Amino acid sequence: MRLLDNVVVLVEDRHPEEPDLLGIYEGYALTERGADYGGTLPDRIMIYREAICDICEDEEQVAEEVTVTVVHEIAHHFGIDEEKLHALGWG
Repeated sequence: MRLLDNVVVLVEDRHPEEPDLLGIYEGYALTERGADYGGTLPDRIMIYREAICDICEDEEQVAEEVTVTVVHEIAHHFGIDEEKLHALGWG
């Protein structure tokens, strides 16, 4: 998908400052980019493996939580805020 061309998804064990965080989007949402946007490093979506495994009982739950977390963080890339995500059931 062209709108995700400059986004990388990475997996780490845990967020160093928030060990219970499941994922995070780092970058500039498409809705915040202006004509002067360019020449920047890729946006990053970090998925925290150990935090997800901590809240899941089996592989099926892990797969579902990874899906929800990735969709949630991609939504931030498109400018969707936490409140809207929770209202849509992706919180």
